Amino acid sequence: MRKLPEIDRTPNPAGHANSARGVAGNSAMHDSAWKHVRGEARYIDDMPEPEGVLHAAVGHSTHAHAKIKSMDLSAVRAFPGVVAVLTVDDVPGHIDIGPVFPGDPVLANGLVEHVGQPLFAVAATSLRAARQAARQAKVEYEPLDHAVTVHDALEKQLFVRPDHTQQRGDFEKALNESPHRLQGAINVGGQEHFYLESQACLVEPSEDAGVHVHTSSQHPSEVQTLVAEVLGLPIHEVTAEVRRMGGGFGGKETQAAPLACVAALLARHTGRAVKYRLARYDDMVQTGKRHDFYNTYDIGFDDDGVLQGADIMVAGRCGYSPDLSDAIVDRAMFHSDNAYSLGPARVTGHRCKTHTVSNTAFRGFGGPQGMMTIEMAMDDIARHLGQDPLDIRKRNLYRPGRDTTHYGQVVEQHVLAELMEKLEISADYRKRREEIVTFNRDNPVLKRGIALTPVKFGISFTVQHLNQAGALVHIYTDGSILVNHGGTEMGQGLYIKVAQVVAAAFQVDLERIKVTSTRTDKVPNTSPTAASSGSDLNGMAALDACEKIKANLADYAAQKFGVDASEVRFANNQVIAGEHAVDWAEFVQGAYTARIPLFSSGYYQTPKIHYDRNTGQGRPFYYYANGAACSEVIVDTLTGEYRILRSDILHDVGQSLNPAIDIGQIEGAFIQGAGWLTTEELVYADDGRLLSNGPATYKIPAVSDAPLDFRVSLLENSPNKEATVFRSKAVGEPPFMLGMSVWSALRDAVASVADYRHSTPLDTPATPERVLGAVTRTQEWLEQQRAKDTAHKGEKEGNRKGAPA
Repeated sequence: MRKLPEIDRTPNPAGHANSARGVAGNSAMHDSAWKHVRGEARYIDDMPEPEGVLHAAVGHSTHAHAKIKSMDLSAVRAFPGVVAVLTVDDVPGHIDIGPVFPGDPVLANGLVEHVGQPLFAVAATSLRAARQAARQAKVEYEPLDHAVTVHDALEKQLFVRPDHTQQRGDFEKALNESPHRLQGAINVGGQEHFYLESQACLVEPSEDAGVHVHTSSQHPSEVQTLVAEVLGLPIHEVTAEVRRMGGGFGGKETQAAPLACVAALLARHTGRAVKYRLARYDDMVQTGKRHDFYNTYDIGFDDDGVLQGADIMVAGRCGYSPDLSDAIVDRAMFHSDNAYSLGPARVTGHRCKTHTVSNTAFRGFGGPQGMMTIEMAMDDIARHLGQDPLDIRKRNLYRPGRDTTHYGQVVEQHVLAELMEKLEISADYRKRREEIVTFNRDNPVLKRGIALTPVKFGISFTVQHLNQAGALVHIYTDGSILVNHGGTEMGQGLYIKVAQVVAAAFQVDLERIKVTSTRTDKVPNTSPTAASSGSDLNGMAALDACEKIKANLADYAAQKFGVDASEVRFANNQVIAGEHAVDWAEFVQGAYTARIPLFSSGYYQTPKIHYDRNTGQGRPFYYYANGAACSEVIVDTLTGEYRILRSDILHDVGQSLNPAIDIGQIEGAFIQGAGWLTTEELVYADDGRLLSNGPATYKIPAVSDAPLDFRVSLLENSPNKEATVFRSKAVGEPPFMLGMSVWSALRDAVASVADYRHSTPLDTPATPERVLGAVTRTQEWLEQQRAKDTAHKGEKEGNRKGAPA
């Protein structure tokens, strides 16, 4: 077996004098990296199956909106291998499992509201038998009127939640008095999560009335609670456990719970373990995606392109139920400014109901869709004034004197101006811009484009009570340390970061730390691992537990060696008390013998945050994460095909807990963001069926879609001014929006067709077909302008000839 490489011994940036290996601040390998590579990492489908395990499947609705007139399941029950068939009438507890607001029946209750909605559940001796049996049902429907698109919902005034408005200042007066005014609209496409591991769970009945749920979920406490409610049990009878997920991206925040509820119902009914795993097709049809949006803007600006006021509308396709859409559209509203001071502004958000699967969380949680509107406006202002889009963006950045958002939060840390200036220089933007203009002038078919776009992303759950976390830290007598916390591992490296935090707290080698599966019977009432807050919340909770243990150990050391507790420190795998230095493991053994507690719980709640929905004002975010990307593309104007030639990224992660993990997160987020805006297209038929329902019809980015030249750097010497864990900053979601630089670069290439005089709308995803359409519209505009210029020139010449001598 190959030996694992030694972990970096570089001292951590917090300045501790130590040589403990792998503490926070150093690059350290993902704790499951070799397991992933070797195929040893155990996911739900890899777990040893209990004796007599049954496999689950559900029957799906074939209508977008209909009443169920009758449902004959006799052939399903008679199918070989079937052990149980359950309908909504067999649910002993709650029927509605909506995560925040009601609207999500665990099984259809007389009405279906999207194609693919579960009607009944089947348990069989094999997965094949369960799936085949589910297809034998005979269901009679009474079709009802349905809405599929955002535009359908807006026309019919269908909404899952009330509208919400944020307003600051007299935006109408500002717009009316602005020297320049523009309006625009954009359709922003949705996105399939396409995690490698589909939704899956394994539920085992316990010896009492409860169940143990192995789930692939970002929110095990929600799984625990909803399973208990469906079974009609107190929450303590259900344990939910998560070791790892094969990707989540938000798709497993709420959407894992319905599977666990169905499997739990079958498990309690049969008294046998039940495994429920979705095939890729079923996963894509049955579970929610990123919301697609229809956004509009009305902006006023001065001769320099500086915004004077704005009126922005965002409308998200929520699907048939609220799910998390209220908060998702809220975040789209919060981020409609991205990095720019809007001036007096109004932002309105609509939560549109459609008869499609209920859309849900996805990396960025509505923020990316909100940002697209103002980034479109920045490009449009630049073309209107005949200036470089980068200059327009830089002039509109938040700065002292223009630092209050449309929802009332003051931007306190102005890092973007410096960050963008550094990236502009390191990416050689100005020189490349000149070269691109020359290239485009000399090439009638191939056109290059470049764009440098910023990101300002708020960090915190916008639902205040979710901003809390708990942890347990146990030290054993050999000096090894076990950690358990409420965060879940989906490949993002949360476990290794928390382990590094604990290693740094005690100044011991990272190899001494083990983080165990997230379990609701160890740390209760956990928040979802989402909102980029996993390290912020759980790292601080673990650190709190460590500090409590250290206080006890310091008192013990002070008493043992006759020194003041202030003279006790932890360094270099030792406990040092004055002139005495004791090996860590030896000291821990002594502390145990002296009956010093070697375990503690920890807790953390994010300070300062608040938001009043009645006024649309507050401080919903603890701080902002920032970054910028410069991307260059080349477009074939005859086909609309394109390539990303180069992307440069400079991102601010504060005092990084693990630079290698953070850079990996940035790279992956950028590619996923670029995929959302270019290749990943969700296509629905008029009857509500999802047509892009597999890898043959839905294109996630491949290696060939990545930039040919890809450069990623972390902003140096930029510790978080807020008291986060070791002054780090969140990194999970913010880099996703750096992919906007690719979309803006495509618009730049298209604009070059008309010598940068016209800004043609480009809906997303900007597939080659849409890019070609934008090129065609730009060419048509250019021909119209030439015709006008020719007519105007002829009119002027005629006037001169007819003038008196």
